[in-house]
Amino acid sequence: MHYTLHQLIVFHKVCETKSITKAAEELFLTQPAVSIQLKNFQHQFDIPLTEVIGRQLYITDFGKEIALAAERIIHEVSRINDKTLAYQGQLFGKLKIGVVSTGKYVMPFFLESFLKTHKGIELYLDVTNKKKVIESLYSNEIDFALVSILPKDDQFESTPLMENELYLVGNKNTPRIKKLSELNKTSFIYRELGSGTRITMEQFLQAENTIVQPTLELATNEAVKQAVIAGLGVSILPIIGIKNELLQNDLHIISMKQLPIKSTWNLIWLKNKRLAPVGEKYLEYIQTHKQSIMEKHFSWTKNFKKA
Repeated sequence: MHYTLHQLIVFHKVCETKSITKAAEELFLTQPAVSIQLKNFQHQFDIPLTEVIGRQLYITDFGKEIALAAERIIHEVSRINDKTLAYQGQLFGKLKIGVVSTGKYVMPFFLESFLKTHKGIELYLDVTNKKKVIESLYSNEIDFALVSILPKDDQFESTPLMENELYLVGNKNTPRIKKLSELNKTSFIYRELGSGTRITMEQFLQAENTIVQPTLELATNEAVKQAVIAGLGVSILPIIGIKNELLQNDLHIISMKQLPIKSTWNLIWLKNKRLAPVGEKYLEYIQTHKQSIMEKHFSWTKNFKKA
């Protein structure tokens, strides 16, 4: 067999996109060029790698096995290239991070200086819900994930970044609330099921033997913020996401002795994952600089006193 690295890359991209047209677009090649490479690659195997039914391209079971092997080879070649550049004093490659929605207020500050120092790094940052973030980590689509609730299994390594504090907030016209039991007397706004913020909030309320019926259920913290500002109710939100609204007096922290709820932002990654040089260097950077980053960018949270 005499297949080339280029053929492996083309075949892997075809399998990933399940389309010759899409593979050509992502590889910046013409469609005929991809078709020729796929055909030449197929000629080296007696068993079909793909099949076309109607107009849809399908990958055979054998093709899927070859695609997995191709992915490993491409990854190792990339590691060789990255290590070569690292020995030359340069750091190049991709850094792929998944972030739960509230984490978008945190992660950029833990990336800023690192990316400025290493300009050859290409960042992929996916901000989505907790379920998708964990799925992406399991499937090895990303190197790291930022979560405030650690997965329950032991397949992950983790390092804490900073504390996550959640407060009860309302707008300037919200009636004074002194006890958790009084929350049922006002409209209470929840995040959607599966949200890290909601899970933390529900665990807290359960621990306090408090049942609060949601009046509204919204998909993002941004939507919850706007609903509270508009006077549709109160909610429990991470303080890191409401800085501007607190400064502008659009939102107010409601004082309560049981609050804030405290959790921890953690950077997690798969155990036994062979991190590329970029990932190894980033982990080293986080361990060294996380305290100074937190003090520089998040010390403002201490300045807000509970109303």
